[in-house]
Amino acid sequence: MARVTVEDCIDKVENRFELVLVASHRARMISSGQQITIDRDNDKNPVVALREIADATQAPEDLKEDLIHSLQKHVEVDEPEAEVVPALTTSSDMSGGDNGEIQFDRMTEEDLLRGLEGLVPPAETDDDGE
Repeated sequence: MARVTVEDCIDKVENRFELVLVASHRARMISSGQQITIDRDNDKNPVVALREIADATQAPEDLKEDLIHSLQKHVEVDEPEAEVVPALTTSSDMSGGDNGEIQFDRMTEEDLLRGLEGLVPPAETDDDGE
């Protein structure tokens, strides 16, 4: 049986606490069914995880990022900010006045809600020819 010590892995991960976190995370990944990258040699999952780190078949940086991602409960997504889109204008609007400046239509959320409240659903209209 191969003896794996912390000294075999310490040159890959300097902080021993971080090594324990990363190796235990990798051992849990192996337990959940991920493929191992070395021969098992009848070793248990924590020993296999340490041997993978020592043999550099698993990058500690990647394991650390995966550990951080697995512990996050809320991932913040950067959504693009809403851009103001200019109103479509006809050629007659473009030829007249305003020195070529583009006018923007702005609508507040309250205006939009008032406009939506005034809409009648298509099923309730009297345009059915009755």
